[in-house]
Amino acid sequence: MNATSMGDRDGGLEGAVIAVAGAAGPAGRATLLRLAEAGATVVASDANPERLAEAVDAARYAHGGATVTGDTVDLLDPGAAREWAVRTEKEFGRIDGLVHLVGGWRGSAGFAETSLADWDFLEKLLIRTVQSTTLAFQEPLQRSDRGRYVLISAAGASNPTAGNAAYAASKAAAEAWTLALSDAFRKAGGDDGPAAAAAILVVKALVHDAMRAERPHAKFAGFTDVEELAEAIAGVWDKPAGEVNGKRLWLTPQP
Repeated sequence: MNATSMGDRDGGLEGAVIAVAGAAGPAGRATLLRLAEAGATVVASDANPERLAEAVDAARYAHGGATVTGDTVDLLDPGAAREWAVRTEKEFGRIDGLVHLVGGWRGSAGFAETSLADWDFLEKLLIRTVQSTTLAFQEPLQRSDRGRYVLISAAGASNPTAGNAAYAASKAAAEAWTLALSDAFRKAGGDDGPAAAAAILVVKALVHDAMRAERPHAKFAGFTDVEELAEAIAGVWDKPAGEVNGKRLWLTPQP
């Protein structure tokens, strides 16, 4: 990829093969649409096969000719995640990205009311899925000339509140794990610098049109629209690996 094309809006994504984990929600749908628009081959996964099929179909219809596929993958199973990575690389010849959109939230009225059952739930959803995907996709991403691992995190990981102990701790652990992957990419690059990158996009929370319709008078101050998130995800490929590897890229003001 030459310097001129990398400077173009979608220069880093034309012909790229991008896997998207947690693709069936509003953020996933927006991301599939944006990546397909940019000319990427998109390989989506989610635990909900019906919602995944709807998201994949929507991206295909919106961008005729785009290759968008869907696969139900249990990301709590490291073996299943590895099989997904192997299958994707074998079918498409390369993997240039993994976007981790698996999300969820549980909280409490205050610290004393925190339920450790919430931790058990969030540890699986927000940490174990990151562990499975990073371990499965590290080597394929290193083989790419533009490999990117993109984690979506929350400002609460750096500034936890009393009622969000389990959620904030889970997000902080996911960030730490992702930063360890970025260090692996850095070491693999040696004196030339990393060829692949692991980056963290930080939001306060996400908002989409259905939320606005349900709460027409809410301001959603500081929230990031899912389409804005999708644009920021695509933008990670517009910068050299060394500029985004190991970085927290804030889409909301830092606390």
